[in-house]
Amino acid sequence: MLWYLSLCAASGVVVVGYDDDAVGVMIESADGGGRFESVTLRPQVQIVACDLLDRARELHDEAARRCFIAASVSFPVHHAPVIDVVQPTPGTST
Repeated sequence: MLWYLSLCAASGVVVVGYDDDAVGVMIESADGGGRFESVTLRPQVQIVACDLLDRARELHDEAARRCFIAASVSFPVHHAPVIDVVQPTPGTST
């Protein structure tokens, strides 16, 4: 999330909402231990400029490449972002 928000700020993409619903797949061993097999991040992002929708999507790929957590684990981390364009809240600037 932090890489994504940083890249958006640097690219002029105004993010007004961000929520993630991550799902992990675990394999349990016979002794009760286990490990993650994969994780899928499903961020739901709200931006205010429809002309930057494609750029907002591209930045998820860039953030995934730079993520030190994803690079530090021994299982794949997938991304399935959903980006919506919303009207800015009255009284805020974009």
